[in-house]
Amino acid sequence: MKNSYFIFVLILFWPILELNAQSADSLNTKIAFKKAIVPTVLIGVGLLLNNSQLEQNFQTALRDEVGNDFEFSIDDYAQYAPIAEMYLADIMGVKAKNHWFDQTKYLIISNIITSSLTHGLKNLTLKTRPNGADFSFPSGHTTFAFTNATVVYNEFRQTAPVLAYSGYAFAITTASFRMINNKHWLSDVLVGAGIGILVTDLVYYLEPLKNFNPFKKAENITLIPYKNDENFGIYFSYKF
Repeated sequence: MKNSYFIFVLILFWPILELNAQSADSLNTKIAFKKAIVPTVLIGVGLLLNNSQLEQNFQTALRDEVGNDFEFSIDDYAQYAPIAEMYLADIMGVKAKNHWFDQTKYLIISNIITSSLTHGLKNLTLKTRPNGADFSFPSGHTTFAFTNATVVYNEFRQTAPVLAYSGYAFAITTASFRMINNKHWLSDVLVGAGIGILVTDLVYYLEPLKNFNPFKKAENITLIPYKNDENFGIYFSYKF
């Protein structure tokens, strides 16, 4: 299992190590490395706590505090809130870093990568949840929420700081209630948060498919994807 963790960390951080080797003097690279500190710490602490007596005691104390029958499913909805914030801000005309199509592009790419890592680790570790269910490590809800929050942060941090940071409030709420509802351990949410932040920041650094935007010249058209547990669709908006 320790070898599996080492391989995971190597795969996750290899692109960053390569970037540093290729452009050590680049200001953007230095900024990228500074932004990687927090998620790296989250992942590192999560790996140290994983399956430890400390996190088991923490979970027991948490459930004793709220009651063993407590459940409030706000975590199933809060994870989507940063996405809703971003597109509502676009509709209201709040200036963002990128065009709405590029926002959607980076949102999708980030979520594809983070969900692949998360589900891969779930099947690799086969960790049992606090409530006895399977596939605990890391938390998919938390990964998804922090991925979405980091997209919002990258889009609005220079133009609307309050909005930029607000996505993390929803992400933290999601992570907290995954533990409060006895669905995940502390290490699960820490690693999930770290993956979401780190991968999304890397996507924004590399800007994949940067020049692909068929709607760049159609500023009056907005397409907004939506998703819930049962359906996936697109909202269409046209400004006359």
